[in-house]
Amino acid sequence: MIPLKDIKFVLLDMDGTLLDKYFDDYFWEHLVPEKYAEKHCITFGKAKEELLSKYKDHEGTLNWTDIDFWSKELDLDIPALKEQIKHLIEVHPHVENFLRMLKRHKKKVYMVTNAHYKVLDIKLKKTEIGKYFDKCITSFEIGYPKEMMEFWKKTEKILKFDKEKTLFIDDTAEILKTAKNFGIKYLLLKTRANSKKQDKPINDFPFLKDFKELLTQDPSFHKTL
Repeated sequence: MIPLKDIKFVLLDMDGTLLDKYFDDYFWEHLVPEKYAEKHCITFGKAKEELLSKYKDHEGTLNWTDIDFWSKELDLDIPALKEQIKHLIEVHPHVENFLRMLKRHKKKVYMVTNAHYKVLDIKLKKTEIGKYFDKCITSFEIGYPKEMMEFWKKTEKILKFDKEKTLFIDDTAEILKTAKNFGIKYLLLKTRANSKKQDKPINDFPFLKDFKELLTQDPSFHKTL
């Protein structure tokens, strides 16, 4: 149980947490390999194998979500490809009710994402959830990914949140581990990041399958509309 009445600051990841990760998984695991295969006259299977190896080399770094880096690395127009399938960008169920509730109760609400600022722009335009946030912080602005302690040290200085009164929700356990080591008191792992994939069991953190769980658990937050 997360005591929402004791929380003053809410930090939220974007992809997989607020937004369905199906868009990102489809993009990197299907569309990009398809275009890469066409460009290099190889099979889709061979293209996917090569790309998954390249992705792995940069996992947990700023390059991982840097679409300018991948455009150059793969010789593909990654931003243009994302625009092509932006109709697949969807908000997880009950997210907007949760965000509205936080604003109604005057919480400070911040997005903290590893997403590239160009991708952030595409997704905020498509979903219109940007209006609920006091500020959006990207790892590119900070200079470090969320997996690194330096991200949290610099972000704390910018946002001036109180670690003892902060809730952070993310769909990546490694990032939550760093946030825990940094001292953020309340942490939740968002499961069902991709609505079309089954989750692997993770027991390291309390987890959240659906945001309606946070709408109903605390009597003082029961009215959501």
